[in-house]
Amino acid sequence: MADRYLSFTGTAPGRFLTRRLGLPQPAALERGSLTGGLLHLAAGKTDLDLAPVLARTGLARDEDGRPAAVVLDATGVRDVDSLAEVHAALHPVVRSVAASGRVVVLGAPLDPADHHQAAAQQALEGFTRSLGKEIGRGRTVNLVRLTTASAASAASAAESTLRFLLSPASAYVSGQVIEVAATAESAAPDDWDLPLAGRTALVTGAARGIGAAVAETLAGQGAQVVVLDVPQAEQEARKAAERLGGTALALDITAADAGERIAAALPGGLDVLIHNAGVTRDRRLVNMPADRWSSVLDVNLASVLRTTDALLAAGAVNRGGRIVATASIAGLAGNAGQTNYGASKAGIVGLVRSLAPRALAEHGVTVNAVAPGFIETKMTAAVPLLIREAGRRMNSLAQGGLPVDVAETTAWLAHPASGAVNGQVVRVCGQSLLGA
Repeated sequence: MADRYLSFTGTAPGRFLTRRLGLPQPAALERGSLTGGLLHLAAGKTDLDLAPVLARTGLARDEDGRPAAVVLDATGVRDVDSLAEVHAALHPVVRSVAASGRVVVLGAPLDPADHHQAAAQQALEGFTRSLGKEIGRGRTVNLVRLTTASAASAASAAESTLRFLLSPASAYVSGQVIEVAATAESAAPDDWDLPLAGRTALVTGAARGIGAAVAETLAGQGAQVVVLDVPQAEQEARKAAERLGGTALALDITAADAGERIAAALPGGLDVLIHNAGVTRDRRLVNMPADRWSSVLDVNLASVLRTTDALLAAGAVNRGGRIVATASIAGLAGNAGQTNYGASKAGIVGLVRSLAPRALAEHGVTVNAVAPGFIETKMTAAVPLLIREAGRRMNSLAQGGLPVDVAETTAWLAHPASGAVNGQVVRVCGQSLLGA
């Protein structure tokens, strides 16, 4: 369903009326290409050499004072006095950042032996999240915390993340704190436009909706995609697979032997496993029968645990592989009428945080999650008008996201060069006003 309010605010009368009434004024997000150059700033003393990495993003150095993106290296901020350099660097330029532009702040790990440094670095989180809520005009602000051993390895490890955050692919990702640590296998692709070439990706619940968008995006980046969905959706799954040059697999993901059957169907193993399948059975707890509870927990959480365990145990996720699960801001902030759904999606967060270090150490596989907010789908189109409008406007970008926004974030986490990103839960919610 089209966002008519967004369309209206894009007209001269709409801008005038919403400004006079103090209503949200969302800007149409740029999902094609960013227009303008890149401005590289620093706060505090730093040894980080980002120039080669930033040069490869495709954004030229800003020359006209209207940057499409600003990268602030704040890894050298160690005390309150050096925080003043953050203000001094961004205060003069933030207003000039182009519409749908990007601000990325780079931070360092919190030093447990230096509470002044830890306080200053933690301050960067509050700073970036606050700036994200006030910057407006479709612009985003994110913090990348570099936890690698050396400045040289940090710059290299951050490349895929910087490429993502400095591109239109991250249009609906704002107010996020992403940790990057060069401890996993990463490989720069031969072709950054086709980073998943030669890799096999399986997407559950991929016949429609967000899952279909994920499958299409992965295929567009070169992956051989397996479209998995329930037997009832087999025809849709086959059509989607044919369109993408992939294969379809009709399978109930809640089956006890689902993992074994997936492994048997893919004797060459998987490089990318995307857990997208999910259901809702909304009702307040006082009115929720046991079957509504168990069906949601089984599809959204138990099946993810079972199949992941089975595939890892069988060695079916190849070394250097990527597992990306789908959480939700409902699992982070809660949602009335969704105790079952919220529990299942919070469970995904627990899975990621616990499994990520072990999966990396034992199998060479990273584990991350995306947590969508209000995304424009057939499901959200059926939500009552007032609730739907609240969902759209209650974020810093004042609009709903698109399935492609979730898909692009998933593809970045699935990237072979994203091995430095592990155990992260990245919200794709336009910096929702709900949740942390």
